[in-house]
Amino acid sequence: MSYCLGIDIGSTTAKAVLLDEKFNIVFEAYERHYSRTREKCAHLFSRAAFVAGEEKIHVAISGSAGMGIAGAIGVPFIQEVIAEGEVVKRLEPDTSCIIELGGEDA
Repeated sequence: MSYCLGIDIGSTTAKAVLLDEKFNIVFEAYERHYSRTREKCAHLFSRAAFVAGEEKIHVAISGSAGMGIAGAIGVPFIQEVIAEGEVVKRLEPDTSCIIELGGEDA
């Protein structure tokens, strides 16, 4: 078994979701980072890794503060609107429009 972990580091908060192979959510978090983005990212990863145990975790990071962190630790950065589009295509393929509001984007 392997897991997929997405971490979004925005302007004020950090979000994480860990999915199993059937795309079930097995861990999720939404927390303020108080401008300590690297520490919060490491904390969320540690919590998700605890849930996954010894299993492999595929990681990607998004968000306005995520690019630098992704580059520093060598994981893929995915622009959040692209990530949202991919999820919507998978879950609601007939959708023709997404309105994304939050943080700097609002």
